[in-house]
Amino acid sequence: MIAQLLLALSILVGVHEWGHMFTAKLFGMRVEKFSIGFPPKVFGFKKGETEYMLGAVPLGGFVKISGMVDESLDMAQISAPPQPWEFRAKPAWQRLIVMLGGIIVNVITGIFIFILLTYFLGERYTPIAKVNQFGIHATELGREIGLQENDKIVAMNGTPLERFEDTHNPRYFLQSGSFYTVERQGQPTRVDLPPDLLDQLSEKKLRLATPQFEKYPLLVEMVEGGSPAEKAGLKMGDRVLAVNGAPVALVDSFRADMERNKRKTIALQITRQGAPQTLNVQVSDAGRIGVLLENDLYAKQTFSLWQSIPKGALSAFEVLGVQAQAFGKMFRGELSVRKSLGGPVAIAQQFGGRWDWLRFWTLTGLLSMVLAFMNLLPIPALDGGHVVFLTYEIISGRKPSDRFLENAQKVGMVLLLALMVFVFGNDIYNLVVKNFG
Repeated sequence: MIAQLLLALSILVGVHEWGHMFTAKLFGMRVEKFSIGFPPKVFGFKKGETEYMLGAVPLGGFVKISGMVDESLDMAQISAPPQPWEFRAKPAWQRLIVMLGGIIVNVITGIFIFILLTYFLGERYTPIAKVNQFGIHATELGREIGLQENDKIVAMNGTPLERFEDTHNPRYFLQSGSFYTVERQGQPTRVDLPPDLLDQLSEKKLRLATPQFEKYPLLVEMVEGGSPAEKAGLKMGDRVLAVNGAPVALVDSFRADMERNKRKTIALQITRQGAPQTLNVQVSDAGRIGVLLENDLYAKQTFSLWQSIPKGALSAFEVLGVQAQAFGKMFRGELSVRKSLGGPVAIAQQFGGRWDWLRFWTLTGLLSMVLAFMNLLPIPALDGGHVVFLTYEIISGRKPSDRFLENAQKVGMVLLLALMVFVFGNDIYNLVVKNFG
């Protein structure tokens, strides 16, 4: 979990700061330092005018550009007459591009990751029509808001659904007056969603509904080469019915059966193209047979490279849209800040305790877009604060004084430190509540 978080942050901070450095050097500005992580320095070397560093605190990074009022608050350099290679000596439009450089590269990185994921993996989804063959299981929270067992969800906020995943898509929940349209006993029924639903979902770590997985047979999605499953003759497309004569319909139940039968040979009842068979499979010491199973409920859509480009870009920008909507609701008091904001601990938990490259790159792409959004917020000490001041300078023709920029930077740093204390404290609070009730 920690390794995945640190690797993702290193990648994202590295490309972000590279965006600042690249644009600065492009306009002839001197870059004194480029650091991934904050001091103390663990490793470093100097190439040309720039010192490249790896810091011991892996929760960010920075670029030191000559003649710029930044988090270092190095005002001694600013007090001297401006030199041609300094940030402050360049036209405002060039300085604006430099400040947007990191954000732009993060957006490009996020889009690039989502395009590659779309191209190589396609999209795996749950057709709503297939779920509605039997209807849903309503969770406790789902029943509280008005869903019932066997309801068939057909629309969200009046928009017909094609994928079951959209029944829990935050972009629908963030709209005002959200509601489900369900088919109940053959009749359309409206189920209104409470304004604080996202808070409740976040706090209880629940969904409102799930498919009735037990009514869909287990399908073999993949068989590892050289695994016990392959040696026993199991093939992709086989349907698993029972283990040692006991019916099995859920992936978790199958995993539990494997755990109970470590180092044993099991009788696996399957059907292949409608014909029943029994295979004898040796379970490994780790309780595995080398097979990936899924309930026969999912569909997959593949995309060409040209199709993946707009599809991946749209997926990336949807992240920004959700972030903007969520912040709007927090500012209006419609979403709890405590329940909605998380820090490094909360992010690490999203990666999980197992190394999963698909999940890693999906979360890294998502975090790249979130990092771009957060850095664009108009807070001094963030890129967005500099963008505000530079935009003012371009429009008005008047540059804010160095003293004003210094004080604004100090205020911004206090705000950021307060925010960091809040999110760290919030993470710790949530861990305590989760583990000790």
